[in-house]
Amino acid sequence: MSHRSPLEVVQAQLDAYNAKDIEALLATYSPNAEQYATGGELLARGHEQMRPRFLARFAEPNLYARLLSRQVVGNMVADLELIERTFPEGVGSIEMLCVYEVFDGQILRATFATGEKRLYAGPSIAS
Repeated sequence: MSHRSPLEVVQAQLDAYNAKDIEALLATYSPNAEQYATGGELLARGHEQMRPRFLARFAEPNLYARLLSRQVVGNMVADLELIERTFPEGVGSIEMLCVYEVFDGQILRATFATGEKRLYAGPSIAS
């Protein structure tokens, strides 16, 4: 059992995501973790389904998540992030609301709401 707080776990997850470190990222998730879209659609269950989803995203050269705000209530952490992505149409960003449920030092469930895609005309947020 880990003594890391939900805040520490979610920050480690964000740091690993931005470092594109798949092993460190998966270590923040329970082996049985589930990821959902806000409509209830299951996106991935367990590390074996999460790994290829994250690796596909990590292949994007401009990938970067900037934390805009964070709220912690008990074992729940809600992050509002601005994610820079390389879309088929070009580099841009999308807002995401990410709600993490943390138990025993690992994320057990994550739910994601995505905002509108915005394509850039100028420099990126990671610059």
